[in-house]
This record gives sequence, C-alpha cells and structure tokens, in this order.
Amino acid sequence: MSFFQMSTPLAARRLFLGRSGGLLLSGAAVALLAGKDALAAQSGDTKAGDVQILNTAIGAELEAIAAYQLGAESNLLSKPVLELALTFQAHHKEHVALLAGTVEKLGGKAVTAKARYDFPVAQLKAQLDVLKFAAQLEQGAVSAYLGAVPLFSNRDLSKAAASILGDEAMHWAILRQAIGEAPVPQAFVA
Repeated sequence: MSFFQMSTPLAARRLFLGRSGGLLLSGAAVALLAGKDALAAQSGDTKAGDVQILNTAIGAELEAIAAYQLGAESNLLSKPVLELALTFQAHHKEHVALLAGTVEKLGGKAVTAKARYDFPVAQLKAQLDVLKFAAQLEQGAVSAYLGAVPLFSNRDLSKAAASILGDEAMHWAILRQAIGEAPVPQAFVA
C-alpha cells in the first residue's frame, strides 16, 4: 500500500517512519542549511542516518509530484484548481532539488522517482475526488513530519523539517477549504 493511500494520518506516519525512520523535508528550509558547517561536522554514522531520512523524504516528494501530475492530467480540475495543483507540485519539485543537494553534501546519492506509483486512479471520478486525494496526501505529510522531526542526528535538519511541516500544513489547510471542510479543524495537529 502506498504512503499516500493510507486511510489515516497515524497509519501514514507509521508506514513512513517504518520505511525509513524519516520525514518529508522541504527544500526552502534545507536551502538555509546548505552552507552550514554543521553538515560537515557530522560523523559518518549520523550522516548515513540523516541521508536515509532525507532519501525517504525525496522518495515521498517524488510520489507527491507524480500524484499532482495525475490530478493535473485527469481533466477533472477547473482552471483555478489546476493552477493550485500545479503550484503545490512546483513546491514539491523545489523540495526534491534542494533535498538532493543536501544528500550530496552529506556524501550520499539521492533516490530517483519510481517508474510507476500505485494511486487510486479508479476512485478519481470528479474534481472533489482529486482534491480529497491531495488533501489526504498532504495530511499524511504533516503527520510524518510530526513523528520525524526528532529523528535527525543533525539538529539543524530537525529545525528545517519543522519549518517544512508548516508548508505541508498550509497545503493541507488550503485543500481542506477547497473540499468544503474547515481549513484548521482543531488547535493541534495529531
């Protein structure tokens, strides 16, 4: 079962953490870290662990890019919704570019996109279906960030991950509003 097909955020977080001990890490925050000496100061073992987390994040970001592409090519989205989907996809593409650079700075090799993802294509019959799918995807990302922030050996990467959590939460809130749900349903994210 795909990370983005999980029925609950807790299940998505468990799957994500089970795969890697990792998190989705966005590019904007990683860019702030790219020149920091802290990356160079890590030992080989801690670097390897952080590279594994970052590579899992890249894999999830690539899956998100593919999911937004599926929505964009579905011909189910109105022009404003299509523009929103492409904007979010562009964010994920920026994340991948910067994450891959961080993996390289840590001496690792970035993962690449899968040839095929197992998305619920048969269930996407209307714009609302695509929006709900995207909202579930972003909710899973938020949940994964919550569980993964403390897992990085490099605390600067943890700070960046926490910053990225905000980006994913904004995506989720906007999508919730688009499907007619309260954009921020509670005071805390679980």
